[in-house]
Amino acid sequence: MNIAIIPARGGSKRIPRKNIKLFAGKPMIAWSVEAALESECFKQVIVSTNDEEIANVARDFGAEVPFMRPASLSDDYTGTTAVVAHAIEWLQQHGIVVDLVCCIYATAPFIQAHDLIASMKKIESQDADYCFSVTKYPSPIQRSIRITKTQRCEMLQPEMFNKRSQDLEEAYHDAGQFYWGRVDAWTEKSPIFSIGSIPYILPNYRVQDIDTLDDWVMAEQLFATNMNVL
Repeated sequence: MNIAIIPARGGSKRIPRKNIKLFAGKPMIAWSVEAALESECFKQVIVSTNDEEIANVARDFGAEVPFMRPASLSDDYTGTTAVVAHAIEWLQQHGIVVDLVCCIYATAPFIQAHDLIASMKKIESQDADYCFSVTKYPSPIQRSIRITKTQRCEMLQPEMFNKRSQDLEEAYHDAGQFYWGRVDAWTEKSPIFSIGSIPYILPNYRVQDIDTLDDWVMAEQLFATNMNVL
Protein backbone atom coordinates (compact mmCIF):
# COMPACT_ATOMS: atom_id res chain seq x y z
CA MET A 1 0.00 0.00 0.00
CA ASN A 2 1.26 3.48 -0.91
CA ILE A 3 0.34 6.55 1.13
CA ALA A 4 0.73 10.25 0.37
CA ILE A 5 1.56 12.56 3.27
CA ILE A 6 1.11 16.30 2.75
CA PRO A 7 2.67 18.36 5.56
CA ALA A 8 0.71 21.60 6.03
CA ARG A 9 1.54 23.39 9.24
CA GLY A 10 -0.41 26.47 10.25
CA GLY A 11 1.43 29.62 11.26
CA SER A 12 3.35 30.60 8.13
CA LYS A 13 4.97 33.96 8.83
CA ARG A 14 6.36 35.24 5.53
CA ILE A 15 3.16 34.42 3.63
CA PRO A 16 0.30 34.31 6.16
CA ARG A 17 -1.99 31.29 5.74
CA LYS A 18 0.15 30.19 2.78
CA ASN A 19 -1.15 26.64 2.59
CA ILE A 20 -4.76 27.72 2.03
CA LYS A 21 -4.23 31.10 0.38
CA LEU A 22 -5.93 31.19 -3.02
CA PHE A 23 -3.63 30.40 -5.93
CA ALA A 24 -5.10 30.47 -9.44
CA GLY A 25 -8.59 30.16 -8.00
CA LYS A 26 -7.98 27.36 -5.49
CA PRO A 27 -6.49 27.06 -2.01
CA MET A 28 -2.80 26.34 -2.52
CA ILE A 29 -2.99 22.91 -0.87
CA ALA A 30 -5.76 21.84 -3.27
CA TRP A 31 -3.30 21.53 -6.15
CA SER A 32 -1.27 18.94 -4.26
CA VAL A 33 -4.31 17.02 -3.00
CA GLU A 34 -5.94 16.86 -6.42
CA ALA A 35 -2.75 15.74 -8.19
CA ALA A 36 -2.26 12.97 -5.63
CA LEU A 37 -5.83 11.76 -6.04
CA GLU A 38 -5.71 11.99 -9.83
CA SER A 39 -2.56 9.86 -9.95
CA GLU A 40 -4.35 6.92 -8.28
CA CYS A 41 -0.99 5.97 -6.75
CA PHE A 42 -2.26 6.08 -3.19
CA LYS A 43 -4.60 4.17 -0.96
CA GLN A 44 -4.83 7.28 1.22
CA VAL A 45 -3.91 10.93 0.77
CA ILE A 46 -3.30 12.27 4.27
CA VAL A 47 -2.68 15.85 5.34
CA SER A 48 -0.59 16.29 8.49
CA THR A 49 -1.53 19.58 10.07
CA ASN A 50 -1.95 21.28 13.43
CA ASP A 51 -4.54 23.70 12.06
CA GLU A 52 -8.28 23.03 11.97
CA GLU A 53 -8.95 25.41 9.07
CA ILE A 54 -6.29 23.75 6.94
CA ALA A 55 -7.73 20.36 7.90
CA ASN A 56 -11.21 21.39 6.79
CA VAL A 57 -9.98 22.77 3.46
CA ALA A 58 -7.98 19.59 2.84
CA ARG A 59 -11.05 17.44 3.52
CA ASP A 60 -13.13 19.60 1.17
CA PHE A 61 -10.80 18.64 -1.68
CA GLY A 62 -10.75 14.93 -0.87
CA ALA A 63 -7.83 14.43 1.50
CA GLU A 64 -8.02 12.64 4.84
CA VAL A 65 -6.97 14.17 8.16
CA PRO A 66 -7.15 11.21 10.56
CA PHE A 67 -5.04 12.91 13.24
CA MET A 68 -3.87 16.38 14.21
CA ARG A 69 -0.13 16.93 14.30
CA PRO A 70 1.20 17.49 17.83
CA ALA A 71 2.61 20.87 18.83
CA SER A 72 6.05 19.31 19.32
CA LEU A 73 6.21 18.74 15.54
CA SER A 74 4.63 22.03 14.53
CA ASP A 75 7.30 24.64 15.19
CA ASP A 76 9.56 26.47 12.74
CA TYR A 77 12.42 24.02 13.20
CA THR A 78 10.80 20.61 12.68
CA GLY A 79 11.94 19.00 9.45
CA THR A 80 9.86 17.18 6.89
CA THR A 81 11.36 13.78 7.70
CA ALA A 82 10.20 13.93 11.31
CA VAL A 83 6.67 14.86 10.24
CA VAL A 84 6.47 11.99 7.76
CA ALA A 85 7.93 9.54 10.29
CA HIS A 86 5.25 10.60 12.79
CA ALA A 87 2.51 9.95 10.22
CA ILE A 88 3.94 6.51 9.41
CA GLU A 89 4.12 5.61 13.09
CA TRP A 90 0.47 6.65 13.52
CA LEU A 91 -0.54 4.44 10.58
CA GLN A 92 1.44 1.48 11.92
CA GLN A 93 -0.11 1.88 15.37
CA HIS A 94 -3.52 1.60 13.69
CA GLY A 95 -2.62 -1.60 11.86
CA ILE A 96 -2.05 -0.04 8.43
CA VAL A 97 0.78 -1.68 6.48
CA VAL A 98 2.58 0.77 4.21
CA ASP A 99 5.04 0.03 1.39
CA LEU A 100 5.98 3.43 -0.02
CA VAL A 101 5.25 6.88 1.32
CA CYS A 102 5.30 9.97 -0.86
CA CYS A 103 5.70 13.29 0.90
CA ILE A 104 4.08 15.98 -1.23
CA TYR A 105 4.55 19.61 -0.34
CA ALA A 106 1.42 21.68 0.15
CA THR A 107 2.93 24.55 -1.82
CA ALA A 108 3.51 22.75 -5.11
CA PRO A 109 0.92 24.09 -7.58
CA PHE A 110 2.90 22.81 -10.58
CA ILE A 111 2.78 19.19 -9.44
CA GLN A 112 1.39 16.78 -12.03
CA ALA A 113 -0.22 13.38 -11.59
CA HIS A 114 1.83 11.84 -14.40
CA ASP A 115 5.06 12.79 -12.60
CA LEU A 116 3.86 11.05 -9.45
CA ILE A 117 3.10 7.93 -11.47
CA ALA A 118 6.43 7.94 -13.32
CA SER A 119 8.49 8.60 -10.21
CA MET A 120 6.66 5.83 -8.33
CA LYS A 121 7.57 3.38 -11.10
CA LYS A 122 11.16 4.60 -10.94
CA ILE A 123 11.63 3.90 -7.22
CA GLU A 124 9.76 0.60 -7.51
CA SER A 125 12.19 -0.57 -10.19
CA GLN A 126 15.42 0.46 -8.46
CA ASP A 127 17.22 -0.22 -5.21
CA ALA A 128 16.91 3.23 -3.64
CA ASP A 129 15.72 4.75 -0.39
CA TYR A 130 14.12 7.78 -2.02
CA CYS A 131 13.13 9.24 -5.37
CA PHE A 132 12.54 12.96 -5.36
CA SER A 133 11.96 15.81 -7.81
CA VAL A 134 14.93 17.86 -8.95
CA THR A 135 15.60 20.48 -11.60
CA LYS A 136 18.74 21.81 -13.24
CA TYR A 137 20.35 25.07 -12.17
CA PRO A 138 19.81 27.53 -15.02
CA SER A 139 23.43 28.74 -14.83
CA PRO A 140 26.66 26.90 -13.98
CA ILE A 141 27.10 26.93 -10.21
CA GLN A 142 30.85 26.74 -10.71
CA ARG A 143 30.67 30.39 -11.80
CA SER A 144 28.88 31.49 -8.63
CA ILE A 145 29.91 34.85 -7.21
CA ARG A 146 29.80 36.04 -3.62
CA ILE A 147 29.54 39.65 -2.48
CA THR A 148 32.07 40.35 0.24
CA LYS A 149 31.61 42.38 3.41
CA THR A 150 33.25 45.30 1.61
CA GLN A 151 30.69 44.99 -1.23
CA ARG A 152 33.19 43.57 -3.70
CA CYS A 153 32.75 40.52 -5.89
CA GLU A 154 34.71 37.29 -5.88
CA MET A 155 34.17 33.89 -7.42
CA LEU A 156 33.49 30.93 -5.17
CA GLN A 157 35.61 28.83 -7.54
CA PRO A 158 38.03 31.21 -9.28
CA GLU A 159 39.82 28.28 -10.92
CA MET A 160 36.71 27.86 -13.10
CA PHE A 161 36.89 31.35 -14.62
CA ASN A 162 38.49 30.22 -17.89
CA LYS A 163 36.43 27.05 -18.25
CA ARG A 164 33.86 26.96 -21.04
CA SER A 165 30.28 26.64 -19.81
CA GLN A 166 29.76 23.49 -21.88
CA ASP A 167 32.72 21.87 -20.12
CA LEU A 168 31.29 22.39 -16.64
CA GLU A 169 29.35 19.65 -14.88
CA GLU A 170 25.59 20.22 -14.72
CA ALA A 171 24.17 20.67 -11.24
CA TYR A 172 20.66 20.11 -9.92
CA HIS A 173 18.65 21.28 -6.92
CA ASP A 174 15.60 20.10 -5.02
CA ALA A 175 12.44 21.01 -6.92
CA GLY A 176 10.38 21.05 -3.72
CA GLN A 177 7.42 19.02 -4.99
CA PHE A 178 7.49 15.37 -3.92
CA TYR A 179 9.66 12.77 -2.20
CA TRP A 180 8.94 9.07 -2.56
CA GLY A 181 10.55 7.01 0.17
CA ARG A 182 10.57 3.52 1.58
CA VAL A 183 9.06 3.21 5.04
CA ASP A 184 12.29 2.23 6.77
CA ALA A 185 14.13 5.16 5.18
CA TRP A 186 11.56 7.60 6.57
CA THR A 187 11.32 6.05 10.04
CA GLU A 188 15.09 5.74 10.37
CA LYS A 189 15.37 9.35 9.14
CA SER A 190 17.85 8.47 6.44
CA PRO A 191 19.12 11.57 4.59
CA ILE A 192 17.24 12.37 1.39
CA PHE A 193 20.05 14.23 -0.35
CA SER A 194 22.41 11.28 -0.49
CA ILE A 195 23.73 8.45 -2.64
CA GLY A 196 20.75 6.38 -1.50
CA SER A 197 18.38 8.54 -3.56
CA ILE A 198 17.52 8.71 -7.24
CA PRO A 199 16.36 11.85 -9.06
CA TYR A 200 13.21 12.57 -11.00
CA ILE A 201 14.05 15.49 -13.24
CA LEU A 202 11.52 18.27 -13.85
CA PRO A 203 11.87 21.12 -16.38
CA ASN A 204 12.67 24.56 -14.97
CA TYR A 205 9.40 26.04 -16.18
CA ARG A 206 7.48 23.77 -13.79
CA VAL A 207 9.47 24.59 -10.67
CA GLN A 208 9.11 27.56 -8.34
CA ASP A 209 10.00 27.68 -4.67
CA ILE A 210 7.34 29.63 -2.75
CA ASP A 211 8.69 31.05 0.49
CA THR A 212 8.21 34.81 0.07
CA LEU A 213 5.60 37.11 -1.46
CA ASP A 214 7.98 37.69 -4.39
CA ASP A 215 8.10 33.93 -4.92
CA TRP A 216 4.31 33.82 -4.87
CA VAL A 217 4.01 36.52 -7.55
CA MET A 218 6.59 34.74 -9.72
CA ALA A 219 4.71 31.46 -9.32
CA GLU A 220 1.43 33.07 -10.38
CA GLN A 221 3.07 34.55 -13.46
CA LEU A 222 4.76 31.27 -14.33
CA PHE A 223 1.50 29.39 -13.85
CA ALA A 224 -0.43 31.80 -16.09
CA THR A 225 2.22 31.55 -18.77
CA ASN A 226 2.41 27.78 -18.76
CA MET A 227 -1.12 26.73 -17.86
CA ASN A 228 -1.67 25.34 -21.36
CA VAL A 229 1.43 23.15 -21.31
CA LEU A 230 1.51 21.85 -17.73
